[in-house]
Amino acid sequence: MTDSIRVHGGRALRGEIHVRGAKNFVSKAMVAALLGSTPSTLRNVPQIRDVEVVSSLLSLHGAPVDYDVETGVLHADTSNLTTADAFQIAQHAGSSRIPILLCGPLLHRIGEAVIPDLGGCRIGDRPIDFHLDILKKFGAQVEEGPDGLYLTAPNGLKGIKYELSYPSVGATEQLLLTAVMAEGITTLHNAAVEPEIKDLIDTLQTMGAIISVDTDRSLTIEGVKELRGFDHTALTDRIEVGSWACAALATKGDIFVRGAQQRHMGYFLNVFRKVGGEFDITSDGIRFYHPGTELKPIALQTDVHPGFMTDWQQPMVVALTQATGLSIVHETVYENRLGFTGALNQMGAQVQLFRECLGDKQCRFGQLNFQHSAVISGPTPLAAADIEVPDLRGGFSYLIAALAAEGTSTVSNIGIIDRGYENFREKLTALGAAVD
Repeated sequence: MTDSIRVHGGRALRGEIHVRGAKNFVSKAMVAALLGSTPSTLRNVPQIRDVEVVSSLLSLHGAPVDYDVETGVLHADTSNLTTADAFQIAQHAGSSRIPILLCGPLLHRIGEAVIPDLGGCRIGDRPIDFHLDILKKFGAQVEEGPDGLYLTAPNGLKGIKYELSYPSVGATEQLLLTAVMAEGITTLHNAAVEPEIKDLIDTLQTMGAIISVDTDRSLTIEGVKELRGFDHTALTDRIEVGSWACAALATKGDIFVRGAQQRHMGYFLNVFRKVGGEFDITSDGIRFYHPGTELKPIALQTDVHPGFMTDWQQPMVVALTQATGLSIVHETVYENRLGFTGALNQMGAQVQLFRECLGDKQCRFGQLNFQHSAVISGPTPLAAADIEVPDLRGGFSYLIAALAAEGTSTVSNIGIIDRGYENFREKLTALGAAVD
């Protein structure tokens, strides 16, 4: 499969697509399966690169995975785990940061874990310091080797009290996956409470974990000695749903997203309507469409849940290039996430970046030298260009821009998009896009 795609733009996307389980949950649920002494079943699993990566990592550790692409049902037998070396893990993980999350479960089940050099999307500073700090406080010992970090727990893992300086999703996942079988009680303050986190908590509870969630972003986990496997259906990927909704808006289209769930899309739906988009909600999904009237400018600020999700920001910015007037976007989650707008300007957009906080509050980047606010002037016709995908969400946003632009664009490095968007080429074709 080629790593580039030609997009013949200027056509409205119309039709129906199906979105399955959330990338940001499914991969973590697969990791959670390692905690179970009996097999697990995960349903509504999408065919994406991250699922392939975690399947390979589980298999390396003696947990064979059977995945039926058509039904989206995945089985993992984690009853007999074994060790794997850093070279093998790195070969299978590639640029994924998933290996860091395997550590807690592996330390519980087999007493050791390995972290190779980690990659990931280059959208800002995403250090593993939180993860290592959490693991060390639980009692893990970390030694640096020539090809990665080696972790052991000679005295077992014990519950801790921990407070995050920022409600990091990854750090919250790390703590949950480690605490559920740690001796004693663990408390976490300032935890992330995204729907994907709550679905992970539900999964762990199904396995036998004892987890309490308080309204002040606090979690209390009572460690248990053993967990069993689970049978769980993943929540729909709200990021992918929002991406296709923005594609409908930017191309003046009409897309029915089968599987979309209103309860996870509330903030996005409000913004979508304020911009001028329309939607119809049914029991099977949500129809997103451009009503034919002018799109309206907005002031938008990303935030952790229940705020406007940072992963919705990039596709929405593309749509805002077609709104009449000045829109303001303040990115407060990832400091470099607005860097993708350079390519949009090459296509004819008018996006100016600023270091100041152009939102209703000062964020943690306000005193630093990061261009994390944007002013978008519109509407601006977009012209075709040759563009390279920088990261997962920015990459799909480039596809949206190419679809809205007049002429033929070449979008390269699209393999990154396969990490989180199931069969996106086939879905584009089903919606009437001209791509080759």
